[in-house]
Amino acid sequence: MSTKSKKYKIGIDARMYGYAQTGIGNYIRHLLKYIFELDKENNYVIFLLPEEYDNFELPNERIRKIKVSAKWYGWKEQFLFPIELYKENLDLMHFTHFNSPVLYFKKSIVTIHDVTPYFFPGHKMKSVIRKIGFRTVFFSSVKKASKVIAVSKNTKIDIVKHFKIKKNKIDVIYEGADGQFKVINNNQKITEIKKKYNITKPFIFYTGVWRNHKNLVGLVKAFGILKNKYKLNYQLVLGGKEDPYYPEVRKTWEKLKLEKEIIRTGFIKQEELSLFYNAAEIFVIPSFYEGFGLIGLEAMSCGTPVVSSDKTSLPEVLGDAAIYFNPNNPEEMAEKMKLVLTDKKLYNELREKGFKQVEKYSWERMGGETIEIYDNILR
Repeated sequence: MSTKSKKYKIGIDARMYGYAQTGIGNYIRHLLKYIFELDKENNYVIFLLPEEYDNFELPNERIRKIKVSAKWYGWKEQFLFPIELYKENLDLMHFTHFNSPVLYFKKSIVTIHDVTPYFFPGHKMKSVIRKIGFRTVFFSSVKKASKVIAVSKNTKIDIVKHFKIKKNKIDVIYEGADGQFKVINNNQKITEIKKKYNITKPFIFYTGVWRNHKNLVGLVKAFGILKNKYKLNYQLVLGGKEDPYYPEVRKTWEKLKLEKEIIRTGFIKQEELSLFYNAAEIFVIPSFYEGFGLIGLEAMSCGTPVVSSDKTSLPEVLGDAAIYFNPNNPEEMAEKMKLVLTDKKLYNELREKGFKQVEKYSWERMGGETIEIYDNILR
C-alpha cells in the first residue's frame, strides 16, 4: 500500500470465516491471511460469529476482532449488525458477500461471488417475500458500494446485465488455488482414504453442495450411461452433505439402481480433500452455474484431469486445461468422461495443462489487488 500520513480503519465481514468448504469461507480465510501479511499500515476490525471468535488469532496489534451474533440471511443481519458496524466508526467496510445490511450507509465495498439465487432460488427462497428480500439486499449492496469486486468476468457481466450497475464500478479479482492442494506420492495414504470410505474401484469424483444448480442429477444419469452403455467399471464418489431439500439426486440413483456404485462421503475435512483429488481418476463439475469454479483449480493442482460444464465462468477460469460438455445433456457428459478415462494421451495432456493453468491464479495476488482497491477509495 502506498505511503500516506493517515492510518485508516477498515472493517471486514468475516462471519463466514471457518466455513472452509464453501467458496466464501475459503475466500475470507485467504483474504485475511494476505491482507494482514501485505498491509503494514492500516488498522482492521474483523467481525466474527461466536463459534469462530475464540479460535481466531490476531496476528498483530493493528487488528481487532468483534464478536457478533447476527448470522447471515436473517433479520439480525439487517437490524443488529449495522449497529455494531456504526459503533466502530469505520473509514471503509468490506462486505465479503452480497448480504450487507440495507441500513448501513457508510463507505463500503462488496465482493460478489455469483448471482446464483437470481437464476436458481433454491428451497430457501420459494416464498415471494424471500425473493424480494434477496433482490432488495443484493441491489442495495452493489448500489451503495464505492466499488464492487467480482470473482470472474462472467459474474461481472451478470451483475451489469441483471442489476444495471455500471461496468467501471466493478473490478474483477480472481481467486487462487490453495497451496495445500498438490500431488501426493504417498500411496499408503491414498490406500487408507479409499479403505476408510469403502472405495473399491477407480473412481470419478465430485465435491460441493447438493443444490439444484450443481446438477448432480445430471451427473448421476451420466454415470449410469458410463456403466450401462460404455461398460466402464468405476465408482462415483460424491463429496459434501446430502441435502434433504433436494431428494431428486437420491431418487435418480435409486431409479437407475446405482446405489451400490455411488459412495457418499458426507462433509470432507479440509485435510482429507487433497487425498480425494489425488486418488480420483477424474474430477467432474456438472454445474449449470458457477461464479468461479475453485474446485476445478484444486483438482488440477493435484494432477487430476477435469471434465467440466461449459456454462458461465467455468471455461473462463479453467481455459484449455479441461474438457467441456453441455450440462443439460447427460449423454454428452458421459461421452466426455469416457473420452478422458480411456484416452491416455489426452489424460496426460490435461494433467500437464492443469498444472500450467493453476499458475495463473494466486490468493496472494488477490490480497494485493484488494488492498489496492482499499487504497484508491480511501485516498
